[in-house]
Amino acid sequence: MSVIYILITVSIFVAVVFLVAFIVAVKNGQFDDSYTPSVRMLFEDELVKEESESNSKSKQS
Repeated sequence: MSVIYILITVSIFVAVVFLVAFIVAVKNGQFDDSYTPSVRMLFEDELVKEESESNSKSKQS
């Protein structure tokens, strides 16, 4: 029975550590990315295509 008390105490301690780590990460701006990198990556590819199309059009003129 005493093992259960030890396991509960350790699990609560681990949960508090993760909660503190999460709060610190939020305060440091870790989760402030409102525009995800995957979407930015897609838009960067489109910009490169647009630039290459405009460069090819200007070379043809």
